[in-house]
Amino acid sequence: MNIDWKTMFLPDVPIIEIIVRGSIMYLVLFILLRIILKRQSGTLGITDLLLITLIADASQNGMAGDYKSLPNGIVLVATIIFWDYALDWLSFKSHRFQCLIKSPPLPLIKNGRLLRRNMRKELITDADLMEHLREQGISDVSAVKEAYIEDDGRISVIESEENHHQEEERKNI
Repeated sequence: MNIDWKTMFLPDVPIIEIIVRGSIMYLVLFILLRIILKRQSGTLGITDLLLITLIADASQNGMAGDYKSLPNGIVLVATIIFWDYALDWLSFKSHRFQCLIKSPPLPLIKNGRLLRRNMRKELITDADLMEHLREQGISDVSAVKEAYIEDDGRISVIESEENHHQEEERKNI
């Protein structure tokens, strides 16, 4: 049982390099996920998914020995957590920054009509949208006043008043 304590506890890569690499990877992945994967992210927020993935990878590298020292992995995890917190904090403090970080809801249905241009933009098929409507107990697009794809990829639906009243009457009978 020969443990190399020096290799384990002394960084073998300059700390600034780890911080720069972690920062670049976090920000690049955030931008790519923000632009490309809005629909696929589901109920997890993009930053949540990104944070979990990067922390798992970074901490695994530090523990498994891909980095020769624990401080390398610790610094990388701390850098990733810093960027996650910093972006959340900036979006909380600044409305302008929030607009850069979080996209506004994109309408998919307006007054019972599919907005196909927006659906194409998010690569949502009629079948995908109908699945989401059925999950909310709606079987016909005409019963929808508005439907939006939210920043985190969820689809929110607002029923038309007539349909809502009809549903209430059916429940009372």
